[in-house]
Amino acid sequence: MSLDNPILSVITVVYNNAADIERTMLSVLNQSYADIEYIVIDGASTDGTLEIIHRYKDRIAKLISEKDKGIYDAMNKGLEIAAGDYVLFMNSGDEFFDEYTVAAVFASAPGADIYYGETEMIDAKGESLGQRRHKAPKQFTWRGFNMGMSISHQAIYIKRALLEPYDPQYQLSADIDWIIRAAKKAKKIVNVNRYVAKYLVGGMSKAKHRQSLTERFNIMKKHYGLLPTVLNHFIIAFNLGWYWLRNRRTND
Repeated sequence: MSLDNPILSVITVVYNNAADIERTMLSVLNQSYADIEYIVIDGASTDGTLEIIHRYKDRIAKLISEKDKGIYDAMNKGLEIAAGDYVLFMNSGDEFFDEYTVAAVFASAPGADIYYGETEMIDAKGESLGQRRHKAPKQFTWRGFNMGMSISHQAIYIKRALLEPYDPQYQLSADIDWIIRAAKKAKKIVNVNRYVAKYLVGGMSKAKHRQSLTERFNIMKKHYGLLPTVLNHFIIAFNLGWYWLRNRRTND
C-alpha cells in the first residue's frame, strides 16, 4: 500500500432505485482522486436501474447483478471482491460531499487505519436538511457508539485488512456492529475535520424503526454490556426528544 496514494474501493449497493443511482454513481466517478476501484452490487433490479448502471460500465471496476438476501448480503458481496487498501460504502441515494472529498481525506494524514468525517443530510429532492443529529466526535474509538452511531457509514473509510463481513443476524443495523468490530482493531483513527458525505434520509431502518432499534440495543449490549446500554438508552431517548422539540425532525 502506498501511503501517498492508497487505493480506495468504493462499493455501491442498489436495488430498484432508478431515481437516485445515477446521482450516486456520478459523485463517485467525478472524484478528483484517481485511485478508486468502483464496485457496484445490484440486486437484479427491474425498474431501469441496471440500464443506468450500464451507461457507465466502462468506468466500473466490478459489477455484480443478481438476487441477494438483503442489503448486508449485498454489501458482503462487495467486500469479498474489493481489492483496495481502504473500503467505503456509498450506497444508492448517497453522495460524496464534493468532488475533492476523497483527495482531502487521504491528504489529512498518512497511513491511518480509519478516516472519518461529518455527514450532511439531504431529502429526496437533494436539498440539505443540515448536519446529522449525531455529530461526528472530535476523537473516535470503538467505545464511541455507546450513545448512538455518531459516524454514518458513508463517512468512514476503513483499512480493508481490518474488515470482517457484516453479521447476517442483523438485517437493519449491522453497520453499527461492523464499524465497532473494525474500530476495536484500529490503532490510528483520524478525524478529517470536514464534511465528506451526503446521506439521503429514509431507507429500511426508517420503515422498520422498531426492529432497527431492537437490533441497535442488542449490538450495544454485546459490545458495552447490559446495564451501561440500558442507562445510555435513557440518555439517548432524552436527547432525541429534546432535539425533536427544537427541530421537529430527528436527522438520524
